[in-house]
Amino acid sequence: MSNGENPKGNPGVVGLAGFGMTTMILQFHNVGWCGVGPIVALAFIFGGLAQMIAGFQEYQSGNNFGYSAFVAYGSFWIALGVIFILNHFNIYHSNTRDTGWFLIGWTLYTFIMWIPAMKIHSAMAVTFTLLLIGFILLDLAHFGYPEMVKIAGYELMFCALSAWYMMAHVIFAQVFGRDVLPVGRPWIR
Repeated sequence: MSNGENPKGNPGVVGLAGFGMTTMILQFHNVGWCGVGPIVALAFIFGGLAQMIAGFQEYQSGNNFGYSAFVAYGSFWIALGVIFILNHFNIYHSNTRDTGWFLIGWTLYTFIMWIPAMKIHSAMAVTFTLLLIGFILLDLAHFGYPEMVKIAGYELMFCALSAWYMMAHVIFAQVFGRDVLPVGRPWIR
């Protein structure tokens, strides 16, 4: 930049990319298109580690929403990866109900984050609304309605795409110097 500023990257682009990619591939599994191998790898590295690093960078910038969301959902992915591995090796098996209670905890956290998401902008509100609906569908799937897994899978693909849209918004705005992909007004003023 000619004015001597030293621009810094926005950690949100990595956090949103990791969340979107790992969410998308898990949904490919949930609808029956792939196994769990790619999910475990992504859960530890991109959805987990990279998203947590982005969260810690959000902390440095003073963004508590990004800090909480990226560190928490990064932890979610690592924990889910651990559940898959423990189940695979039958070290400590989490049955459907156990996993359901795990998901209910994340549903409650997502509900809390959904409220401030509506104050940020429409794209964030849409992403968290879709995530909350997806968790509710998965909760139902784990407590007696297994057909909801596939429905959640398709619904959460839109959540992943919404996260990628926000990532692209930030990257395109910097590269093109203008708002190429608008994110819309907040739902709560």
